[in-house]
Parts: sequence; C-alpha cells; structure tokens
Amino acid sequence: MIKTPGCLFVISAPSGAGKTSLVRELLQSSLNLNLSVSHTTRLPRNGEIDGRDYHFVTEAKFKQMLFNGEFVESAEVYGNLYGTSQHWLNDAMSSGQDILLEIDCQGAKQIKQIFPHSIAIFILPPSAEALATRLKTRAQDDPEIIKKRLKAAREEISHIAEFNYIIVNGKLNEALSDLICIVKAERLKTERQTMKHHLLVAQLS
Repeated sequence: MIKTPGCLFVISAPSGAGKTSLVRELLQSSLNLNLSVSHTTRLPRNGEIDGRDYHFVTEAKFKQMLFNGEFVESAEVYGNLYGTSQHWLNDAMSSGQDILLEIDCQGAKQIKQIFPHSIAIFILPPSAEALATRLKTRAQDDPEIIKKRLKAAREEISHIAEFNYIIVNGKLNEALSDLICIVKAERLKTERQTMKHHLLVAQLS
C-alpha cells in the first residue's frame, strides 16, 4: 500500500493579526491536523505549557541544537530564538500526518526552501488600527515591545507575495472558514488524490 505523505501547512502573520486564535480553532476542528511545537528561548507567558505551546529551552541548549543541525528553520525574533525540529517534521509527514506550523515570515521562507510543496498561508489584520488595538489590549508585552512589533509588521507584510494564500482576519469565524477551505482543497489536489486512491483509479481506467 502506498503511503501518502502528509501536508505541511505554514501559517505566518504579524503579531496581533489573530494567528494564534485561528490556529487554536483550526486544531479543535475535525480536520485532524497536528501542531508542530517549536523550540524557543522565550519565557512562557501566562497559561503556556512546555511541550504543548513551545519547548522552552535555555539559550545554551538552543545554540547546541542549532550547532548539531537539528533545526529545519530558526530565527531570532525580538531578542528570542525560535526553531523547528527537522527530524520530527520528516517523521510526522512520512507517517502521513498533516502538520500545522505557526512561524514568522523568516522561518516560513526557510521552510519553503527545504519543503517546496509546503502550503504557506499569511494572515492579515483587517486594518492598521485594528492591529495596534489588538497589541495594546493584549497587555502581555511592555510598550517598547509593542512599538517594535508594529514596526516589524510592515516588514513582514512586505513578504506576502511569497505565500500561497492570504486570509484577512476581520471576523474569526469567517477567517476560520477560509482556512478550513484551504486545508480541504489542498488535500483534494490531483497529485495527492491519485496517490491515495491509486487502486481505484487503476480499476476505473
């Protein structure tokens, strides 16, 4: 029996665009997606759990993993280091799992180079004003960090042409519906369906 490799969905957005909320809702849907949990040197925020939200490691541990070539992508974001395990990704996709990877634009570009068939999705806020408001009401970062994130948003948005899909997250339920449509459409592409149903295609040919 031919094993169909899993899809790799890469979701990026400027901070405050609502990416985390969208990913959480998508994972709770019936689509059976698996979240890739990144390693980071950032301290846990309230409610975050090691191994579920991130693998929280020291800077020394992270740099040792980086030196060992364990990351398929890594980046420094606002002074913190982030990385995705290449070994875990390869194993999960080879077993047929569809993986959801939530990373920044820099990491998404690195993923595309190694996994050219990955599906890159960019989440936009409905307006600049909405983005600023979301960051301020989150109240998890100090004003200086918020200022840096607003500045970085312009740089991240300048890379949207590198993505396969763009979703404007004005209303969460509508953006989620768009995201679900993308996942379903990618699973139904000819290349994947002919591999998955090769016996049926052979019988009907």
